[in-house]
Amino acid sequence: MTWRLTADYPQLWALGFAILAVLAGLSIPHGPDWLLWPGVLLICAGVAIMLIASLTMRSHRTTLDPFGQPANLVTGGVFALSRNPIYLGDLLVVGGLCFTFGAPLAAALLVPLLMIVIRHRFIGPEEDRLARTFPDEFAQYGKRTRRWI
Repeated sequence: MTWRLTADYPQLWALGFAILAVLAGLSIPHGPDWLLWPGVLLICAGVAIMLIASLTMRSHRTTLDPFGQPANLVTGGVFALSRNPIYLGDLLVVGGLCFTFGAPLAAALLVPLLMIVIRHRFIGPEEDRLARTFPDEFAQYGKRTRRWI
């Protein structure tokens, strides 16, 4: 697997948004205390989905690099529920951090913004590559599986 030398990776965008989520909660906490546990559950669910999706891609011997050339189209497991389970996991983690640190209003801003960044910076080009590499299979997959959930 070859990775490009760039700071423009979805993991770095997600990390930046995660830091913003924590900072929002630490600087302007405004949510009720009971949001702590739903937030922790969202974080755990997000990490679990990302881990399962990554292991599934590895088992199918295809790239995890968002700029890489896919070797196989993965459509089973968590990929049967979402075409982008790793990115969905990123959103769950950021939202969960907002809740955990008492900043639910920040979640209403940060999660959609991260969703927009991921959609335009990464999902569009990835789906274009998949459509060119697996034209018939990806067209069918796109019809039966939603982008997020």
